[in-house]
Amino acid sequence: MSEPQATLPSNATRANGASSRWGPDLVQDGCAFWIDAWQRGLLFLDALHQRGESYHAHAAKAAPHVLKFGCELIMDGRKLPRPVNYVLVRIVPPEGVEIDTHKRPFVIIDPRAGHGPGIGGFKSESEIGVALKAGHPCYFIGFLPEPMPGQTIADIAHAEAAFLERVIALHPQAEGKPAVVGNCQAGWAVMLLAAMRPELFGPIIVAGSPLSYWAGVHGQNPMRYTGGLLGGSWLTALIGDLGNGKFDGAWLVSNFENLNPANTLWTKHHSLYSKVDTETPRYLEFEQWWGGHVLLNAAEMQFIADELFIGNKLAAGGIASRDGARLDLRNIHSPIVVFCSKADNITPPPQALDWILDLYDSVDEIRAYGQTIVYAVHETIGHLGIFVSGSVAKKEHDEFASNIDLIDVLPPGLYEAVMTPKDPDHASADLIGGNYLVRFEARNLDDIRALGGNSEEDDRKFAAAARVSEINLGLYRAFVQPWVQTWSNEGFAKWLRDVHPLRLQYEMFSHTNPFMRPLLSCVGNVRANRQSVPKDNAFWQAQEQFGDWIETSLDAYREVRDHAFEMWFDTIYGSPLLQAMVGLKASDENPRHKPGAGAAHMALVAQRSDELRASISQGGPREAVLRALLYIRMPERLVDERSFNLLRRMREATGEGLTLAAFKRLVREQFFILLLDERRAVEAIPAMLTRDRDLASRLTGKLHQVIDAVGLSSEVSKARLVEIEALFERRGEREVSGADLATIRPVRPHAARNSKHLT
Repeated sequence: MSEPQATLPSNATRANGASSRWGPDLVQDGCAFWIDAWQRGLLFLDALHQRGESYHAHAAKAAPHVLKFGCELIMDGRKLPRPVNYVLVRIVPPEGVEIDTHKRPFVIIDPRAGHGPGIGGFKSESEIGVALKAGHPCYFIGFLPEPMPGQTIADIAHAEAAFLERVIALHPQAEGKPAVVGNCQAGWAVMLLAAMRPELFGPIIVAGSPLSYWAGVHGQNPMRYTGGLLGGSWLTALIGDLGNGKFDGAWLVSNFENLNPANTLWTKHHSLYSKVDTETPRYLEFEQWWGGHVLLNAAEMQFIADELFIGNKLAAGGIASRDGARLDLRNIHSPIVVFCSKADNITPPPQALDWILDLYDSVDEIRAYGQTIVYAVHETIGHLGIFVSGSVAKKEHDEFASNIDLIDVLPPGLYEAVMTPKDPDHASADLIGGNYLVRFEARNLDDIRALGGNSEEDDRKFAAAARVSEINLGLYRAFVQPWVQTWSNEGFAKWLRDVHPLRLQYEMFSHTNPFMRPLLSCVGNVRANRQSVPKDNAFWQAQEQFGDWIETSLDAYREVRDHAFEMWFDTIYGSPLLQAMVGLKASDENPRHKPGAGAAHMALVAQRSDELRASISQGGPREAVLRALLYIRMPERLVDERSFNLLRRMREATGEGLTLAAFKRLVREQFFILLLDERRAVEAIPAMLTRDRDLASRLTGKLHQVIDAVGLSSEVSKARLVEIEALFERRGEREVSGADLATIRPVRPHAARNSKHLT
């Protein structure tokens, strides 16, 4: 009787659905994989070598950037009375792109957060690309690697104001002031300048921009704890002193990379190694920007750390201009579009949006200041994807650009931009400019709070951290800084920059490393005889499983680290003893101060309210139709591009020469009149129609076109439509009284509003 023989399946099913090979097949797989892995290793080193050479070539340029568009210099900030290292360039439209000189120009400002400029035009499908596609003249504000001696954040703001003045002067025929896009750190700079010089701005788009630095969600946003755990901004001052008065932007990039150690230490390069045949061009393109580190003056970085990152003074009105005036974001007259993402671990939605809660207690207050705020929240895109993702450019940025005039005309209030795919078969498809239908749906402050934010206890912890930072910075300046500045010099500062780990990784694989030459001598032969393995190779699958395990392990480490950071921050700065020692009393109000309403503003609002009440019955058919449309649509709580595009066609068809600015003013006036005294405003419509019967006939014939293009979903809006139709039928007979309205209107929509919406 023979012994039983063990049998092994030739194709045992693996957990991932692929086949595992045994015996001779396993040996064959191993040999093929060894050759493939060796070849991929050499190609991987060659890709790193190309990255290092590109790094040197990029750094050697006088004005390094990653713009994919041609440009010409318009203004050089180094020649201003207070010189700065910023420049204004005009983007040259690519061949086949036509620019409409009557459209408002776009100005894109890139962040100076450690990297060089150009991310807003990094690809053809980008913020610059979609603005050009929509026919807008386009300008770019970038910067040079070295700051000018003594330049400050205030100097940069004044330079950017001069740039915008030049853009406005170059486009006297444009309908509206420039639309300004501020990415990441450029966003808060744009908001500061708009509060200082509001007359220079059209709509403002801030993408991935931190504006409320303490805000966040427990367990999700660890970066906000960094300043407190390091003891405040004294370390920023030390790095600036060691840099001989300059702060190396590579340290800021390091902070970004530390947020995701799995990607930094493994995933990014493992992806290049495993897909080196196809991944190299994309990798090198991105690394050219990622490795373009720039410098800031130490005073610039200290301002950013003290006033913004740790002090959180932007929304509280705690920052003053050069002449001593407090900068209040409520002074911004232009619409503000905030674009953020739930997957952004650098600028999460609370940091992008909670400045609204710092400034206002209700949407009525937003209206009282005449502000229009629109926000859009992406579900999955990361921080860099907000600027570089092609899918985001083709959707969100494209729709913002094509609907920028609608955004400018929106009545004051808070809105969320909701985008749905366009139905080409719908009757109103020709009124939709892009591939998506954009609706601006009215929101309130509870919608912002629902995205997450701080409790009063959280704010006290961050306020304690800010005071500890002030104490430690004062101690450093008194006892340490004089000694550091004494022996610091430019040679030592340059050596420190050269040995920074982020720069070393480029140097190690460039021509400066003599050991790279023999390793890369056979790269050409490898490319000519490339032997890649199929994905069902057992060793390839083992490689990928090992890579997944390393990534998972590093993600687990990150979660433990971030949890520890949050726990230590809460323990240290939540201590009642520490809070008392730095002057925070338990009986004090929330340390996250609100700027409050000024007496001058309240007097101005009251005066404006009186003026609007006095003008309720003034105006002609144009004002009457706009008022009627607003009255009908207000219960819908949304505006979309179809109704605006139809109104624009109506405006052009009447031949009255009404500019976009005048149209915006009309819409806002009629909106506020309805808020102040809805009943009187509606009762005045018939008399207004009689003042130009010919124009009234042309406009009233278009009323249903606007309503039909969008449709009405609210029963209140439908009842208002019946009411307005009856009023239009009786125009010319006499001014309709309140008693007449009671018989005309089948359903009373709601009680009249009062002046609290403005006061």
